[in-house]
Amino acid sequence: MRCPPSTLRPGLPRQARSPTLTAQQAARRQLLAWPVACAVAGLGRAWANEAPGVEVLALRVQRNDTGGIFLDFSPRIVLSRTVQEALERGVPVYFLAQATLLRYRWYWRDERIARAQRSWRLAFQPLTSTWRVGAGGLSQTFPSLQEALTAIRLTAWRVADPSQTEADQRYRVEFAFQLDTSQLPGPMQIGLTTQADWTLGVERLAPVE
Repeated sequence: MRCPPSTLRPGLPRQARSPTLTAQQAARRQLLAWPVACAVAGLGRAWANEAPGVEVLALRVQRNDTGGIFLDFSPRIVLSRTVQEALERGVPVYFLAQATLLRYRWYWRDERIARAQRSWRLAFQPLTSTWRVGAGGLSQTFPSLQEALTAIRLTAWRVADPSQTEADQRYRVEFAFQLDTSQLPGPMQIGLTTQADWTLGVERLAPVE
């Protein structure tokens, strides 16, 4: 690219007319770029060092006006490096949510009223470098793994129908969410139950509001 006429100095060879950074200017640019580079590197290290697991951001069980029981669940999922590498090699992984509705009984153990479950399939698409989450016959595509994991949640999930509950009874829900290794390819399942990298889940007991 040719320089504007105002920057050319007469009498110098053409190769010497293009502007170059002085040592002082180069040092200044390095100093300006250093904090940004350190910040990016720090974020990368923090993410890499984060322990795998599931953090429950929200879990709420409610009864609507008709008597049905509905559940909202929002997790923060951090996968181990082993699981991420399996995904990048084309192995889909599955997540499973299970909810059991129980009726309080003071004289005996709680009575099981209803049970529901929901599963998600997470896969990497190497041709487009995107991530796909499928659930209940529907699927969505996301540009990053973190965005795909954020889509794994429950909103107004029906746990029980109105016909299964009574207005004057108290209920609670046993809820479990986990990485479902039973749906992995057969050879991969050998020994996975003892590997911490593939043991990811959470259990909660929530009252019906």
